[in-house]
Amino acid sequence: MNALREHFAASLRLHFRNRLALIYGYLFPLIFLAAFWVLYRFEKVPLLRHMGELLTVGVLGGACFGLPTSLVGDRERGVWRRYRLTPIPTWMLVANAVLVRFLLVMSAGALQLAVAMAVGMTPPEHPVALLGALALVSFAFIGLGLVIAALADNVPAVQALGQCVFLPMLIIGGVAVSLASLPEWAQHLSAFFPGRYAVAALQACVNGGGFAAGRFDWLALLVIGGAACVAGARLFRWDAGERFAARAGKGWLLAVAGAWLAMGFFAERRGRALVPPSKETAIAIALATAAAKPPTSPTNTLAPTAPTPGAASAPASVPVPVAPPPKPEPPWKKITEKDVAAIDFRVPPDNGVVSPFASEDEDVQDFIKEQLDIVRAKLPDWQPGLEPDDLRAVRNLLLVAAIPDAIQMPVERYLPPVVLDHLKERFPKEDLIKMLTWIIQHPYEGTILDQVEELGIQGTAGDPEVVRERVYLYAVKFVARLRMKRE
Repeated sequence: MNALREHFAASLRLHFRNRLALIYGYLFPLIFLAAFWVLYRFEKVPLLRHMGELLTVGVLGGACFGLPTSLVGDRERGVWRRYRLTPIPTWMLVANAVLVRFLLVMSAGALQLAVAMAVGMTPPEHPVALLGALALVSFAFIGLGLVIAALADNVPAVQALGQCVFLPMLIIGGVAVSLASLPEWAQHLSAFFPGRYAVAALQACVNGGGFAAGRFDWLALLVIGGAACVAGARLFRWDAGERFAARAGKGWLLAVAGAWLAMGFFAERRGRALVPPSKETAIAIALATAAAKPPTSPTNTLAPTAPTPGAASAPASVPVPVAPPPKPEPPWKKITEKDVAAIDFRVPPDNGVVSPFASEDEDVQDFIKEQLDIVRAKLPDWQPGLEPDDLRAVRNLLLVAAIPDAIQMPVERYLPPVVLDHLKERFPKEDLIKMLTWIIQHPYEGTILDQVEELGIQGTAGDPEVVRERVYLYAVKFVARLRMKRE
């Protein structure tokens, strides 16, 4: 036991002396966290809805790059061959190395959480469950790291194999790109990647229902991690001279692939592959479907009916017209100049990534000009912008600027001036300022659409919360411009 403790302590010291290991283990996750904070710092609670993704990225970096790089590097230097000469069972030494990596990955996750809370994130809803989920995610990806170490003959091969796993999981595996924003075919494909289950299990503990909401994800990680750990242990190589191509027992890789496929097909069978639409999107679809139905012809109660034979004719009763009740004044009419002056105009700059706004003299590329011309031509007849309720119409027109910004399309910065010009043509300036101020004060009211394809803008925003944030930001910028020109 003393030898194991010494090996454990030596492994920790070697890790903190290895710059590459520190980059993958600690710096890499913090770089991702900083990037996410720049993109989502204007959310009501920064980073809260993205901690599952960030923690998964950190575990992936440490387990799929750091662990196999360390194991294969030691194998190339002959360290593992010398370990076999010691009286300690070699499996205990491997388990000790895995335990070291497990603790390092867990500490990197704790560092991410601490930094996130330092920049404004609230504490997780289920901290104990989050600790368990992080441990299970680490277990699953450490098993994957063992498989990569078994497959790679040298350290450069580790980097290549790690990227083959890491990049697809980031892009279509639901790790760096939210599942809701992926097309349906990618959502189906992501069901076969463990990164999706890692993000879901962690996020449920941060701001969701905890373990109860992520039981399927926990099961998937347990099955995938167990298969990978067994296969990685059975295929472990001690000698650098032994090449994987010449090694027996490659069938253990089928267990790893089988676990991924089994959980993917299980998710498909249970209807978990596709992300259900948000409440706002479901309402919008229902409204659009109802609007597309042809109206039924109402029965004309005033039309004369044929008299029944033998029945005495009675004088027809003429309905007395009743004056409709006066329409109540819309609530936004009560907005005062004091309400407008109380708006927090500290929003992202016009030349930034979030809510960009092109200047009047800014050069526009030809293909973007074509898109803008299409939007200008179709905007006056766009049905959501012609709502009888003026407030709802203004909110819908703000979506024309907000949705491309949420998708991060090339045309995003040039659409807000188009929308603002259209709003100024449609509504009196004083009324427009009041309606925009009401929207700023009530950002969570109203139904939010996630696409404006009728205007020639292809793409789906996916996350309604991001779209709401962009609607708020553009409402603030529109008010600022309207007041500036008025004053």
